Amino acid sequence: MLGDVQFLRGYSLLLPDPVVPDLNALKNNQRDRFLQDMAMLGDVLLAVTRANRINYEILGNSEAALHAHVFPRYATEPEELRRKPVWFYDWDNAPKFNLERDRPLMIEIAETIKQYQSQT
Repeated sequence: MLGDVQFLRGYSLLLPDPVVPDLNALKNNQRDRFLQDMAMLGDVLLAVTRANRINYEILGNSEAALHAHVFPRYATEPEELRRKPVWFYDWDNAPKFNLERDRPLMIEIAETIKQYQSQT
């Protein structure tokens, strides 16, 4: 799912089904699947957004529910933020997710995931 803010176009969250408290709560095959899905999402975001690279984070500091933050990173980011963790951005004033604006991106991500899955 796309993140609730979109200061980095394509910022996404990956959640397991069913929800578990952390990565260590998954059995080995489930853990492998979650991490493979996270990498696939990164591949898809690279293709769709044409980002320079992807940052992956699994924190679990404030919510006891496994989720991975997947951040496309761009050469066009402000110089003072480009090499820092995304948490240095002003999240309170970041562009909020907007279904009308973000729907085409969501569709393109979903279609690219389907293509990716059919190739593997």
